[in-house]
Amino acid sequence: MKIEVRKLNALKKYTGGFEFEYEPAADACLVPLCKIDGKVKLSGNYEIYEDDSVEVNFKVLYRIVGQCSYCLNEAAETVEKEFSVLFVTEDDNENYSYDGITINLKTAVDDAILFSQPNLVLCREDCTGIDVNNK
Repeated sequence: MKIEVRKLNALKKYTGGFEFEYEPAADACLVPLCKIDGKVKLSGNYEIYEDDSVEVNFKVLYRIVGQCSYCLNEAAETVEKEFSVLFVTEDDNENYSYDGITINLKTAVDDAILFSQPNLVLCREDCTGIDVNNK
């Protein structure tokens, strides 16, 4: 999951696209009793600017599986979200930084996975939870 900025500059390829599959950490899912099922698919594009900053627009796509947050039955949800980030060569505490040679997308993708997760996963939209009166 790297963008070789120096190489792309030498080839005068200031814009382009990419696709990756990424295996997230086992604890990447914040939804209780759930996990990310399989790999995260990542697709996007980049644009290298004259000051060597790089704008990266990407989409993450993955599936969360586990137990329903309301009734504990099996549940799954597909998550798809777009992000736009800027990589700069000097750390400015607002953007992602890189060494001017290669951008490693791992931190930005890990952040995108965390920010894109739902608060809960339901077995169905109208789930009302465990029926305590059911005998």
